[in-house]
Amino acid sequence: MSYRIAVDVGGTFTDLVAVDSAGRVTFVKVPSTPEDQAIGFMDGIARLAETLGLAVPDLLADTDQVLHGMTVATNALLERKGAKVGLLTTEGHRDVLEMREGLKPDRYNLRLPRQEPIVPRHLRFGVRERIRADGRVETPLDRASLDAAIAALKAEGVTSVAVAYLHSYRNDRHERETLEALQAAMPEASISLSSDVLPQIKEFERVSTTAVNAYVAPLIKGYLEGLEGRLRDAGFTGPLLIIFSHGGVAPVGEAVRIAAGTVLSGPAGGLAGGRRIAEMMGIPDLITFDVGGTSTDISMVMNGDVVLSSNRTMANERIAMPSLDIVTLGAGGGSIARPVAGGLLTVGPESAGARPGPICYGRGGTSPTVTDASVVLGFLDPDNFAGGRSRLDRDAALAAFATLGEALKVDALQAAEGVHRVVNTQMAEGIRAVTVRRGVDPRRFGLLGFGGAAGLHVTELARMLGLRRVVVPRVASVLSAWGMLTTELRLEAVQSLLGEADTLDVEAVQALYAGMVADGRARMAQWFDGEIAARRKADMRYGEQVFEIDVELGDIDLQAPDAMATLKRSFEARHEELYAYNLPDQQPVLVNARVATVGVLPDLPQEPTVEDREPAAPKGARDIYLGGWTAAEVYEFPLLAAGQVIEGPALVESETTTVLLRPGDRGTATAHGWLDIAVGS
Repeated sequence: MSYRIAVDVGGTFTDLVAVDSAGRVTFVKVPSTPEDQAIGFMDGIARLAETLGLAVPDLLADTDQVLHGMTVATNALLERKGAKVGLLTTEGHRDVLEMREGLKPDRYNLRLPRQEPIVPRHLRFGVRERIRADGRVETPLDRASLDAAIAALKAEGVTSVAVAYLHSYRNDRHERETLEALQAAMPEASISLSSDVLPQIKEFERVSTTAVNAYVAPLIKGYLEGLEGRLRDAGFTGPLLIIFSHGGVAPVGEAVRIAAGTVLSGPAGGLAGGRRIAEMMGIPDLITFDVGGTSTDISMVMNGDVVLSSNRTMANERIAMPSLDIVTLGAGGGSIARPVAGGLLTVGPESAGARPGPICYGRGGTSPTVTDASVVLGFLDPDNFAGGRSRLDRDAALAAFATLGEALKVDALQAAEGVHRVVNTQMAEGIRAVTVRRGVDPRRFGLLGFGGAAGLHVTELARMLGLRRVVVPRVASVLSAWGMLTTELRLEAVQSLLGEADTLDVEAVQALYAGMVADGRARMAQWFDGEIAARRKADMRYGEQVFEIDVELGDIDLQAPDAMATLKRSFEARHEELYAYNLPDQQPVLVNARVATVGVLPDLPQEPTVEDREPAAPKGARDIYLGGWTAAEVYEFPLLAAGQVIEGPALVESETTTVLLRPGDRGTATAHGWLDIAVGS
């Protein structure tokens, strides 16, 4: 028997999924260990081995590959705990990080304090050199200026250096010379070149992304190399693959080199899983709704594919790399509820996290959370949490809500119900931000609920938004980890080539794409010997616009005489799709060429169906509070049979998640025992 294992580290729990060669899925959850994510990772491997009845060395010896989603880069940015970074840039341009295109994160907030850049001004140095926009060298690299800057970096104790010279995306000669000088003078330092990290036009985006890469790269390197060592010592000999923000995976070396590309590593697996489920369920338009202990991640699958963005901001830092278009809210099971002025209630974004956690966990938590409210309302079984390994303290949670209720002038049950209403409203607004505010009608979408806490909210959210179909997989609580097993090896490359479609040198465009494809294939072939494909895109805009849209080149033959005319028509069709108009009399501008090099991994083995089972009877009933107490039948999720119908009010429980069906909801088990829910009005 062979296995593929995925490990997803969240703010509260670390999720692990193993799929064997027969398609059987086994999953476990263990508490995350924020002080060192590798501890929770290895604890999870031990729990997984125990669940499978194997010793850890035996499990890892039979494991072909381990895929990993992490939050190391995310936490470093959010907590401002990255490396001490110095920036070398063209003389006269060291303040780009503070100027930020002249914009604030909230431009209409006059009292918004200025955010200190991750590279403070005294660690930013201008170097005398200049390359023009066409790639010509105007001022050669001045070694005296460079040596003085490097000496200052050493004196300041800098451990990581970002190098971002003007127009290096057209000619990286000076950055390469600087790299040689830095390696000679500071051999222990981590070095990030903008021509490696993001060789594209737009200075602020390029400098910011390179600075972020330098800020998180040493932490990523230390964590992943240490984790690889632990896995080797435990008996694993296969590859450790890291999921990137764009939803693909790559080896550890690539994650260290392009560390900024892992900032959304954690939630990316969930969207990869959402795309697979959209295909399996025949639902091409699907909103993915992932609720964990700390946050909620929301995105879309449209026409069977995910949506990528190159305009991401994390902790107010611009990261202009292709990444899945995910909106994150500070609302999850651990979100803390508190009264505010005027007798109002607020929930989140502060979370109780893994430690101490909600009050009902009995680990020292003192602030009521969404999970505590779920226990008080009867949605969670205090005696059967985490498969019975933990008991929840409902009395302590109830006492906390009695205190909260006093401040709100309501009783404990009304306070707990109010917490659910507030957090549901916040989550609904998050879905509207992804859909309605972008001109998309959410009512034509299905809603995929996953993460440990989504099942308690998902049908009510669908009702609030006018959606009629909800899907909750059996692997809902670990879908981000499961989704990693459905993805592909992927390298993303970008190169700027600015010009109007009808005036561009067609041969230059051909040569650029051909070179990028060849480079991508050569890089991937160093660590992958399977089938390799290349997918080409172009970032394009009309001349007056300040933003680009991505256009698939598909099967456009760039050597054909009408290649640029065909590309123009593709751009117009894409512009029409996004904005309901195009301007056929205007020539679009090609800004960036993009190539995704993809290595096709083996398909996930088909999970056995549950079509031969008898419908499972409810294991009992429990009173739940829905404005008043009502009895709800309780079913065991793992025992559902294909075609089994469950009418709300009802609860469907497993070790790691609970699904609430409200009155009028009708859930039908699929061939794999998942819930396909028709939402009542």
